[in-house]
Amino acid sequence: MMNTPAAPPLPDDLDALLRRLRLPHVRRHAPDVLATAKAQRWDPAEVLRALFTEEAAGRDRAGLATRRARAGFPTGKTFDAWDPAVSSIPAPTQQALRTLEWVHRRENLVVAGPAGTGKTFLLEALGQQAVEHGLHVAWFTLEQLGVLVRAHRADDTVTRAVEKILRADLIVVDDIGLLPVGPDAAEGLYRLVDAAYEKRSIAVSSNLQPRRLRRDHAQDPRDRDRRPAPAPRPPLPDQRRKRPPRPSPHRQGSESPGLTPDLGRNGGHHWADLVATTGQEPRPSLGTSQGSVADLGIEDLLS
Repeated sequence: MMNTPAAPPLPDDLDALLRRLRLPHVRRHAPDVLATAKAQRWDPAEVLRALFTEEAAGRDRAGLATRRARAGFPTGKTFDAWDPAVSSIPAPTQQALRTLEWVHRRENLVVAGPAGTGKTFLLEALGQQAVEHGLHVAWFTLEQLGVLVRAHRADDTVTRAVEKILRADLIVVDDIGLLPVGPDAAEGLYRLVDAAYEKRSIAVSSNLQPRRLRRDHAQDPRDRDRRPAPAPRPPLPDQRRKRPPRPSPHRQGSESPGLTPDLGRNGGHHWADLVATTGQEPRPSLGTSQGSVADLGIEDLLS
């Protein structure tokens, strides 16, 4: 076998200049590219194109590895191992989710179904695809949110920690309802959903159906520490019953409570039953007939 001679190293001043300009991939490939260009009499523009192509490709690989590591995926599963025919989620829904248009529109996703039906697999594959498309993803379990709240409550930096999470384009909260939810985890989920409303996309997996998910997790966890108002005392026997004041024909203050629209915290948005479901229980498919993904309104989970 003939051994190809090693390319001569770069001059020290050129190597130092490339280090100063932070072009590590150009510095790594420059000896081989320059040797090939000299042997094949490349045009100077071809040399620059080859070097900067290597630099761009190297930065893309490094950025992908960094985004993937920061996401904190549990296993590293991708759509390469996903079988669309096995999943009970309709094929148009799967295709609509894989386009990631719902992430760019800052819409939310809930994947509901029994344990072992591929909810985590689907969310992780979607997260991996988002990372490969240059998006930033943050992966959490409900227990990890509780740990985050406890860690930052001592110095009152919970809000700052949540704002740091919102740097991601897609935030995934896995396995809601699998274990009992403590007050710290409930507060962490509430703060995250409230802060991400119309700013970031949140994807949630749960073994609970949407109605039960709302019933079990719809209350502001801070309400648990608030005592109910005391019941009014009964009137004494010798007190005369007073007639209620006659309402004034002129409007004073706000509308009557019975006539005030119940808009809620998010201005009247309601929880939608359109979810991606796994398992045997039939549920409505996600999105319209054209395959677009509907906004699932997860912000109302805890409203």
